[in-house]
Amino acid sequence: MKKVEAPPMLMPMPTAMTTDASLYRLMAWLSPSFPVGAFSYSHGLEYAVETGLVRTRENLVGWIAAVLRQGSGLSDGMLFVAAWRARDADDPMALGLVLELAAALRPTSELALESAAQGAAFVRAIRDAWPHPVLLSALPEDGDVGYAPAVAVCAHAHGLNLRAALRAFLHAFAANLISAGVRLIPLGQTDGQIALRLLEAEVEATAELAERLPLEEIGSATPMLDYCSAQHETQYTRLFRT
Repeated sequence: MKKVEAPPMLMPMPTAMTTDASLYRLMAWLSPSFPVGAFSYSHGLEYAVETGLVRTRENLVGWIAAVLRQGSGLSDGMLFVAAWRARDADDPMALGLVLELAAALRPTSELALESAAQGAAFVRAIRDAWPHPVLLSALPEDGDVGYAPAVAVCAHAHGLNLRAALRAFLHAFAANLISAGVRLIPLGQTDGQIALRLLEAEVEATAELAERLPLEEIGSATPMLDYCSAQHETQYTRLFRT
C-alpha cells in the first residue's frame, strides 16, 4: 500500500532571515510604491522653493544634508534605533516611551501630520500585506505611531538587520525629498540621481550618529526648516500636504 504523507505544518516565521529575503522586504516597504503617501509630503521644502531658499541642485543637496545631519533625519534615525532596540530587549515600556517621544518631537502641525499619517499608513499596509504576530501587540492599531518607530518595529519583527534597515530608511527619506525637489524647482531626473549620489556619505554619517548617540541627546538644529514648515500651512498655492 502506498504511504500517504501528512501535509506539512505551517511553520512560524523565523526570527532571522537570509540577506536576500531581508533585502526584498526593505525594497518593498521603502519603495515609492508602498502605500504611505510619501509622494504627497515635501517636509517644508515647497515653501523653501517658493521663497527662493532652494533654487538649484546644489541648494537641494545642502538643504537635505542639513536635514539629515542636524534635523529630523537624525532625530528619526535615533528614534528608529531606539524602537528597534526596545523590541530587541522585549521592553514594551521602553517602546512606549519612544512612541511618546516621537509624537512630542514635531515642531509644526504639518510635520506632525507627516509622521503620524505615514506611520499609521505603514502599520495598516504591513498588517494587511506582511502580517506578523508581534505587530498585533507591539504597535497600537488605532493611535499615533511615528513613521520611524513603525518601520523599526516591523523590521525587527521580520528579523531584519538594524544596520541595513536604518540605512534603507534614511535613504528613502532623502530620496523622497529629492523627488519633491525635482518636481518643485524643477530639476531633471539625472540631476535628482546626482543629488542622491552626493548625499550617500551624509546618509551613512547620519546612520552612524543615530546608532552611536544616546537617546537623551536627541534634538534638532534646523530652525529654517521649522519656519518653512509653519509658513507652508498658509501658502497660497501648494502641491504637497507639508
